[in-house]
Amino acid sequence: MSDPILFVPGLLCTEALYAPQIVAFADRPIMVANHREHDSIKAIAASILEKAPERFSLIALSMGGYVAMEIMREAPERVCKLALLDTNSRPDTPDQSERRQFLIDLTRKKGFSKVPHLLYPGFVHEKREEDEELKAIVVEMAQETGPEAFIRQQTALINRIDSRPRLGEIACPTLVLVGDGDRLTPVEISQEIHDHIPQSELAVIQGSGHLSPLEVPEKVTATLRDFLNRP
Repeated sequence: MSDPILFVPGLLCTEALYAPQIVAFADRPIMVANHREHDSIKAIAASILEKAPERFSLIALSMGGYVAMEIMREAPERVCKLALLDTNSRPDTPDQSERRQFLIDLTRKKGFSKVPHLLYPGFVHEKREEDEELKAIVVEMAQETGPEAFIRQQTALINRIDSRPRLGEIACPTLVLVGDGDRLTPVEISQEIHDHIPQSELAVIQGSGHLSPLEVPEKVTATLRDFLNRP
């Protein structure tokens, strides 16, 4: 049997982010991580490792990528293959932290309902901003996540460390994938991760923004299948 796959979603995302890939890899054991219960990347990673299989392939997007990099620092021997999708190895900038704090304050003072709608345009390719079907999925994932978990997630992101100094220690086969129209973590951010991880490969997916597994599922699934099936 092939190695189990552990998917880690991004900010405000649930297993629905990977729905097309979960179907495509139904022949493998699959686990989708819970990243909603803790307010630090280290605690999230520890909680996931407690429940994860002994050995697994790790696929993670955006915030999930930050958690995956922590998993690689804590338990690299448990990861067979690593796929980092639309993510960033840098710490938050002051501007990014200020924006996150604004959204935390907005959630606490005026409620959470507007937050997914404010975030949606940045999540997708510019050509998908008016895609109501895709937006409905993104908003539903956010509502399922809820305001308390959103605040915990944003707190974890504000306080995350710079992962770049230890990327060179990653020794397992690694795929770095990014949408060519990703406005949150642009191609150059993924190029930087690729440059730091020895023998990694970089895939730039045409026509996609930040939520590549949902925006262009066929392309992402095909790229992941090729990567995972390689000896």
